[in-house]
Amino acid sequence: MPQKTVLHRDDPEAEPLVGNIKVTRNDWLNVAMDVLISDGVEQVKVLALAERMQVSRSSFYWYFKSRQDLLDALLKTWEQTNTAGMVRQAEAPAKTITGAVLNVFHCITNPNLFNTALDFAVRDWSRRSGKVRSLLDRSDRRRVEALTAMFARYGYPEREAMTRAKVLYYMQLGYDMADPNESHAHRLEVTPEYLKVFTGREPLPEEMEAFTEFTRQHWDV
Repeated sequence: MPQKTVLHRDDPEAEPLVGNIKVTRNDWLNVAMDVLISDGVEQVKVLALAERMQVSRSSFYWYFKSRQDLLDALLKTWEQTNTAGMVRQAEAPAKTITGAVLNVFHCITNPNLFNTALDFAVRDWSRRSGKVRSLLDRSDRRRVEALTAMFARYGYPEREAMTRAKVLYYMQLGYDMADPNESHAHRLEVTPEYLKVFTGREPLPEEMEAFTEFTRQHWDV
C-alpha cells in the first residue's frame, strides 16, 4: 500500500530554513534526507546542503565531525524509523492475526512509522557501499524475524510462519516500489483479500473499520 512522502522542504508546518542562520542539527539531517531521497547519496554534500539553506557550511561542524558523520546519522535515523517502526508494529497486540497484519500495514500507511521513500534511497545506496549493504541485510533479517514471530504467536508452525512473513514483507516492498495508481477506496476494498492471501483467514469487520479510519488520517482521499 503506497504512501505519499512529504519532504521536509514541502511540509507547510516546518520552519523555513532560508535565511535562518541558526539552523539546528535536525535541519541539517532533514535537508540531507531530502537530498538522499530525491538525488541519491552522491549529492549529499556539505556545501550543497549549506547553499540550499543559505547558511555558512561552518555551522555544519557544530553538529557533525565530517560528511561521513552525517551519513552515519542518516543511517541511524533510517534504522530507528523504519526497522524499529516495523518491529514495533509487528509486536503490537492484536486479537487475531489479521489484526496483527493490519498493525503492520499502519507502517506503510503512516510515513512517521515507516518512510518508504527513505527505505528505497538506502537500498539504492547499498548498491554502492558494502557497509550499507551489510546494514540493510541486517535490517531485513530483523524485520522478517519480527514478522515471523508475529505469525508464530497466532499458532502458525515455524516454517509456515517464516514463509508467510517473507511473502508479506517482500511483496510489500515490491508493491511500494511499483507504486500502483490506485484510489483510496480501491485499496481498502482489496485489503481483506490481501489479508486472506497473507494469513489464510478473514478479517473481523471491526478490524477493517478501525483500519479504514486510520487510513483516512494519513492518505489523500
